[in-house]
Amino acid sequence: MGPVPRAVGFVGLGRMGMPMSRRLAQAGYWVKGYDVSAEARSRASENGVKEASSLGEAADGADIVILMLPTSAEVAAVVDEELLHDHLPPGALIVDMSSSEPLRTRDLAERMGNAGWYFIDAPVSGGVSGAEAGTLTVMIGGGVGEVERARPFLEHLGRVVHAGPVGAGHAIKALNNLLSATHLWATTEAMIVGQRFGLDPQVMLDIFNSSSGRSGSTANKWPNFILPGTYNSGFGLRLMVKDMGTAVRLSEQMGVSSELGQAALRLWEQAAERLPAEADHTEVARWLRTDDHGT
Repeated sequence: MGPVPRAVGFVGLGRMGMPMSRRLAQAGYWVKGYDVSAEARSRASENGVKEASSLGEAADGADIVILMLPTSAEVAAVVDEELLHDHLPPGALIVDMSSSEPLRTRDLAERMGNAGWYFIDAPVSGGVSGAEAGTLTVMIGGGVGEVERARPFLEHLGRVVHAGPVGAGHAIKALNNLLSATHLWATTEAMIVGQRFGLDPQVMLDIFNSSSGRSGSTANKWPNFILPGTYNSGFGLRLMVKDMGTAVRLSEQMGVSSELGQAALRLWEQAAERLPAEADHTEVARWLRTDDHGT
């Protein structure tokens, strides 16, 4: 038997938010979706999501409001200026599934708590394919009570992991993507060297994946998106750079030296300057194999 339908406001119906909101609607929740794009709102309504014409309408009567927005700036603007006032019921739970700044998340959660609402962070990993299949990793930062309150909703999206207090989810997401970006760059350089030496790329990956060089890049990104030449993992290059920057700033805020992280960020920023705005992050592998990558 499915869950008793409850009202869920969903703000941000982009490449990730669209399939996530659809899965919640299919699970039996009454999902009210809002996006600045009228086209996105219309597409969501075709998939069982009730179209909200405003942020306020998305929040009206909602037990939980999920935010899937680009940065902390948009999250703060939505919450402070538009979403809450005269719309969100007292005691409602706001779940920020965006890739936001951990310390800003802590500040926002404190302010929301003082105003009578609950606020937790729950960023995800797994890309568009994971959002569609419900196999995301959901990294939650928040108190035990709030996490358990959100768990029944979020388990329809993937594996829920309580990372720690508020901000922990955003911190681990940024650190994860810093690792992901760094080993993708290193893997690509190694693959280029090996291929120029005459090694078969598939043989290289088979050996790496049964040896200590194994990573998400050798096991997933290279065989599934780079070798086939599709470069369509569903996660944008500039989003990767944003998350890397968050992780490096967090290192600085914690007083930790991050020389490799800073170097990796500079390289990825260079790629972002050269590649198209809509480029998938796996496009760095194609770019690195050209003569104009400037490294």
